[in-house]
Amino acid sequence: MSDYGREGPAWVDAILDWRWTWLIARIAVVGIFVVSGTIKLLDFPAAVAEQEGHGLRPGAFWAALTIAVQIVGPLLVISGRFVWLGAGALGVFTAMAALVGHGFWAMQGEQRFVAMNVFLEHIGLIGGLIMTALVAEHARREGRL
Repeated sequence: MSDYGREGPAWVDAILDWRWTWLIARIAVVGIFVVSGTIKLLDFPAAVAEQEGHGLRPGAFWAALTIAVQIVGPLLVISGRFVWLGAGALGVFTAMAALVGHGFWAMQGEQRFVAMNVFLEHIGLIGGLIMTALVAEHARREGRL
């Protein structure tokens, strides 16, 4: 039977079955959070100013909470333990950030266009986090995780 008689070609199956693919995918989904959380941790005053710039006060509390979610959430996802919790926390965080930081509905022109694109990217990232949690749960049920 040809490779194309199945769902996908054999080389795709080989990539998806490769033992490192699942880890690489989890790192790719949460990598932006690790980078952002690390930058905020290394420049806490800037993180506080960012939060206060969005009207979140006290800025230090929100900055610390943001850093905690952006560091702990990815660690859970990457470790493969409590993926649902890490992905869920990052998904809620991302939804709140999209609503607070990218309110395109209150903008006009170029600013609206840019903010709407960033907002929609956040929605796509939330979808990726949901899929990550779903795959992890299916793997756990099958005893692969």
